[in-house]
Amino acid sequence: MAEFLEVIVTTTLTTLRDVIPIVVILVFFQVAVLRRRLPNLRAIAAGSVMVLLGLALFLIGLEEALFPIGETMAKQLVEKSATGAGALVQVVRWEDYWLIYCFAAAIGFATTVAEPSLIAVALKAEEVSAGAVNALGLRIAVAIGVAAGVSLGCFRIVTGTPLPWYIVVAYVIVIIQTYLSNRTIVPLAYDSGGVTTSTVTVPVVTALGLGLAASVPGRSPLIDGFGLIAFASVFPIMSVLGYAIIADRVERWRKKRQAKEVRR
Repeated sequence: MAEFLEVIVTTTLTTLRDVIPIVVILVFFQVAVLRRRLPNLRAIAAGSVMVLLGLALFLIGLEEALFPIGETMAKQLVEKSATGAGALVQVVRWEDYWLIYCFAAAIGFATTVAEPSLIAVALKAEEVSAGAVNALGLRIAVAIGVAAGVSLGCFRIVTGTPLPWYIVVAYVIVIIQTYLSNRTIVPLAYDSGGVTTSTVTVPVVTALGLGLAASVPGRSPLIDGFGLIAFASVFPIMSVLGYAIIADRVERWRKKRQAKEVRR
């Protein structure tokens, strides 16, 4: 108990040190540049304390729960895959780790659907577009992209292939999709790739990558364990642009069909 309280105090002080520069900048511009008093000073102070405590507790939760769970799950799935292949051998066969790929896809989808920043962006996109962009549909499209990206990223860790190969090819596809897509969806698609790498997805996916790299024979957590976040960033762009292209083609086909029926 004493050790846990020490962790809470240490993390809170560290968070306070990180938050103070932000507060100083905001207060400086409000008072010195805009030359106005801070409105609702009590509410601002109370909110700042809540933010400080929330960030500290969140960081403690990451270290004490999410990171250990992700690493433990990855290790257990690797052991099960190796046992199912016959024994804990040093020769790594990518097809023996299908459980890892399924788990990565599932956890990538689940964490993305629950991502607060994505929910906020999706709701705003639906509001601004007057319903043309469906919030739930956007979240599902982004989640499918993250699921595919994280699963492919785990495949890269298992095989040990270079990360730049995947990222370069992925962005080439994104560039092609950008030219084929309606320009109204392109900014939203690019933002969708950014908001997925936030409070929920990043810690879980990072823990999964580090645990997997530490468990697979011949892989280094430092070299191979990182990089999943890059997959989680670029693949949602691909999935949203792909969804938009398909929806646009379907809508054009529907209009052409209606036009033919009218002529008849």
